Amino acid sequence: MDWTALLRLPSTILLVLAGVALMFTLVQLVALRHCLHRRRRLAAAGRAVLLLVAFALTLVLTGTGFALRGYRLLSEETPVVEIDARILSPQRWALVLHWPDGAIRQVQVAGDAWRVEAIVLKWKSPAMLAGLPPLYRLDRLSGRYDDPGQEATALRTVTDFREAGSFDLLDLRKQYPQWVPNVDVLFGSGVYLPLVDQGHYTVSLMRTGALVARPDEATAQRIAQPF
Repeated sequence: MDWTALLRLPSTILLVLAGVALMFTLVQLVALRHCLHRRRRLAAAGRAVLLLVAFALTLVLTGTGFALRGYRLLSEETPVVEIDARILSPQRWALVLHWPDGAIRQVQVAGDAWRVEAIVLKWKSPAMLAGLPPLYRLDRLSGRYDDPGQEATALRTVTDFREAGSFDLLDLRKQYPQWVPNVDVLFGSGVYLPLVDQGHYTVSLMRTGALVARPDEATAQRIAQPF
């Protein structure tokens, strides 16, 4: 068997083939019982070999299909927020945040870059391979200075995304972990990118639970330009 070709097959095809292999396995099982009932030992031995091969093939196709499905899911990204930046004055910026549901929020930050942080709840491998995505809650957006010394002394700007008095699944996990099973880890994830005037950025969440930030092409060119 060409295992490299097998790994390139879509998971749906592999699972369909696994179903076919399972049907063939059941047919061989019925035939084996029929041969044993008629005391046809040689024919029964042949059916037993076919039964074992078909069953092993069913397990391989099923396992590979679900494994590839899991890895495909891990490569997918969920949009979190889009950010448009406009300079107000040196190290002072106005940001417009666009949420996937169409909501918009305007904030101001101080610094040379913006930083977004989120709380991520990641499931254990069986739940992830079954298609259960990580859960996340945006925690805050802040400004970031390139100079650590300035970071310690200059104006700090932080926007809190948490709603006062809210209670959600992540809080439930912290207070009553036994009520939310199959949780692998609860952790924080953050990304930042340099601010440029008329910059446009996208932030997404990977299946691994990591936040990813990207500028569009024009913004990337402005970031790369020397000062």
